[in-house]
Amino acid sequence: MTRNLTVAIVGATGAVGVELIRLLEAGELPVGELRLLASARSVGKTLPFRGLLLPVDATCDGAFAGVDLAFFSAGASRSQAFAPVAVRHGATVVDNSSAFRMDPDVPLVVPEINFHAIQDRHRIIANPNCSAIILLMAVAPLRALGRIRRIIVSTYQSASGAGAAAMEELRSQTATVLAGGEARPEVFDQPIAFNLFSHNTPIGVDGYNGEETKVIEETRKILEAPDLGVNVTCVRVPVMRAHSESITVEFDDVAPSVDAVREVLAGSPGVRIVDDRVANRFPTPLEASGGHDVLVGRIRPDLSSPRAICLFAAGDQLLKGAALNAVQIAERLMPLRVAPVSV
Repeated sequence: MTRNLTVAIVGATGAVGVELIRLLEAGELPVGELRLLASARSVGKTLPFRGLLLPVDATCDGAFAGVDLAFFSAGASRSQAFAPVAVRHGATVVDNSSAFRMDPDVPLVVPEINFHAIQDRHRIIANPNCSAIILLMAVAPLRALGRIRRIIVSTYQSASGAGAAAMEELRSQTATVLAGGEARPEVFDQPIAFNLFSHNTPIGVDGYNGEETKVIEETRKILEAPDLGVNVTCVRVPVMRAHSESITVEFDDVAPSVDAVREVLAGSPGVRIVDDRVANRFPTPLEASGGHDVLVGRIRPDLSSPRAICLFAAGDQLLKGAALNAVQIAERLMPLRVAPVSV
């Protein structure tokens, strides 16, 4: 039996932080002490955990003393500043920001796909971009059917991807517009109610926005395929929670059959097939919201290419796209790192 862990959550009051608390309460990690950390403006708040109201403290060097495991979900700058501090105190860090994802010495991990990338020397483990996780949960199992040469994906990303304030903006703007008013954007630079737009990250010189670039680079790293062709279009849509993706997977040779794809995905942990052509029932963000699985359906041949297969996927951005993936990493990793208690 593993001893109880001292666990810290940086960014505890954010949308992902709240999900981390809930997952730790219901999960398998033996949490003995939970430290909730955030910025100065959140200090003094309390959040529930196991029937108690735990105080939120400031993120500072001393907060990591004695911590075994630290989850970071407070943005790249906070991770860059404090993740090394947590490591110096002896903690293992699972970081949900973009700070370390493309560092060649930091594993970027989806446990069902590449947990093997974590070695004993790694004390910071990066949690991938939410869209990359949902994409790869649907695509990675298909490598058993042939070598993948190209992936084309268009994402339909919910407000939850931009945090709790963005979700509230969608709520308030929708109410305002339905009452005859005008939506006034604050979190996003365009109205999100009854609208969709290119993902709200800067456009690079190559014409791709920052989210698209992340998905391309992270997909290649996770699949250990630096030359893999990946083309991505990321769009923000007026959905409260859960991202959806239209995916085309091109193989080196003739594409596998629809039945073969269904069989492989049906046996893949963390994937649930929703593919009822008769009832016209396929993955939706509403059905994916609050669930742990990535839903996959619309499995069909690409009529324009004998080498390609088409899919549609949906997954909860706050769960498998963020908090759940981080907790799953920790649940597999920490028993390997903490000495068992003698009984």
